[in-house]
Amino acid sequence: MTPDGNQSSDATEFVLAGFPNLNSARVVLFSVFLLVYLLILTGNVLIVGVVRADTRLQTPMYFFLGNLSCLEILLTSVIIPKMLSNFLSRQHTISFAACITQFYFYFFLGASEFLLLAVMSVDRYLAICHPLRYPLLMSGAVCFHAALACWVGGFVPVLGPTVAVALLPFCKQGAVVQHFFCDSGPLLRLACANTKKLEETDFVLASLVIVSSLLITAVSYGHIVLAVLSIPTASGRQKAFSTCSSHLIVVTLFYGSAIFLYVRPSQSGSVDTNWAVTVVTTFVTPLLNPFIYALRNEARVVARTFLGTLLLDKCLIEKTVR
Repeated sequence: MTPDGNQSSDATEFVLAGFPNLNSARVVLFSVFLLVYLLILTGNVLIVGVVRADTRLQTPMYFFLGNLSCLEILLTSVIIPKMLSNFLSRQHTISFAACITQFYFYFFLGASEFLLLAVMSVDRYLAICHPLRYPLLMSGAVCFHAALACWVGGFVPVLGPTVAVALLPFCKQGAVVQHFFCDSGPLLRLACANTKKLEETDFVLASLVIVSSLLITAVSYGHIVLAVLSIPTASGRQKAFSTCSSHLIVVTLFYGSAIFLYVRPSQSGSVDTNWAVTVVTTFVTPLLNPFIYALRNEARVVARTFLGTLLLDKCLIEKTVR
């Protein structure tokens, strides 16, 4: 029975509201988001390929960057393909199992990304503040275990809340999720049970992951700033800042939007505001990452060489076939 005294029923599917105020521009939105998705995949796949292919980029920073690009590819692929298909379909339904799966992987990959950003900030701190000990402190084994801890650290904590959401009674078949994917707040609002304790648990977990990783990042960059300001030459300060400026831009975008969405006791809020901010984490940040990190000279040069080699190989193959 529901709290209202009505007989509850197990929902087998939901309806994703998508962008209800922009339905008249569905074709335009589909084209724009498809282009953005292809750019995200191309840019991040290119980063992974370049980092793996060139020995000059076999460094801790680029190893973590490759992991970040993998997370961005997976995170966007959890949400965007389904959203694109809904633009072309009259029925915006998603099965209960698919909704819970999307819910889990979105938060698992997002939590892993926060942890990875914190590890990347510590890496920059060690590179700038302890350059002589850096190769020993950030050996290959240390980097591998740090990256693995980020993936596992996102995978495990989200399991409990996901199971709890999956066991909630959803009373209305085909209820509308007021979002373009199965996010926590819109999904909890459809449950015909008291979700206050679950919302509080989500708040605590989000605070632990986001705020703790943010504190690590802030402390690391605080030490970096102090160390850079002590460098006597302007060129030295500029070179030191250039090694972490790109990472700082990504951190600001990602943390700012996530804190607004999830670090609050209640998941209620303006639907339009929530999906607008989610677009930043789902589209803007993954799209900007390849361009921001490609601003670094060595990555740009290597990327050009890598692409040139691919084009040369293609031309040689075509000549051989002819």
